[in-house]
Amino acid sequence: MNDTSADTPEEPEAAGQSEFFLNDAAVQFFQMLPDNREFVFRFLDNFPIPVEIFTPDGTVIFINRAGMELNNIADLNLVVGKYNLLNDPVCNDQLGLRENIQKAFGGEAVFSSDVIAPLQDLMDRGVINEKPFEKSVMDFYLYPVKHNDVLAFVVFVSIVKKLYYGQPDLARVKEYIDSHWRSEFNSHAVAESLDMSERQLYKLFKKHTGMTPGEYYRRCKVERIKEKLADRNVNIKEAFLSCGEDSRGRIARIFKEITGMSPRKYRESLASYRRF
Repeated sequence: MNDTSADTPEEPEAAGQSEFFLNDAAVQFFQMLPDNREFVFRFLDNFPIPVEIFTPDGTVIFINRAGMELNNIADLNLVVGKYNLLNDPVCNDQLGLRENIQKAFGGEAVFSSDVIAPLQDLMDRGVINEKPFEKSVMDFYLYPVKHNDVLAFVVFVSIVKKLYYGQPDLARVKEYIDSHWRSEFNSHAVAESLDMSERQLYKLFKKHTGMTPGEYYRRCKVERIKEKLADRNVNIKEAFLSCGEDSRGRIARIFKEITGMSPRKYRESLASYRRF
């Protein structure tokens, strides 16, 4: 029951949105915080990417609207001035971010990839009444901001990579496929790992996503290849090989079916975007 063909996934991709936070201009902008706090707050409040700002002791003093809406937080007063990142056992220990958080508050810019957002913790603390989605996978960027060589703020940027909606079983299937994208797709292994039959797996996935598990797997694979193609330090062949694929193989045809362009054209389009 290994599926073929392709369709559109439900999860939004953050491709392109993170561009602002990956360059020197972003760092320079954040350095305006000590002298232009209100201006920076107003700007970030209208920015479409979740941003939080912390004081040197770990207390959050700002969350923009994108962060509030993403996590379904209705009342800022439940979080601002009350939540402390340095003292949060969920982020530090359960999510394994302690080392990077300590580095950020020590003055070093850090990056954490593929972190599962702690929605259940927000519910347990009474910050939200219900989950806005079943699960999310994010990349986190932490930028220290200094004033006169002393830490003044830490900016926490969240880039949403995957959002899992709908039934918990469906979210589990997607999460399993997302985390096993390097392996060859095997519907029997997917179903067995989630304690369901292949027939149940297929019906569940097709009903709620409009595609088969195999189609979803191929889209995951293509997304990973797209990420590698964005790295100008590797050529197209190397980008495919790093994802366990041959750039002259079947996956290249699937890449074009899904993206509407060849891998070479896709890379050229990224170069055009950067120039713009």
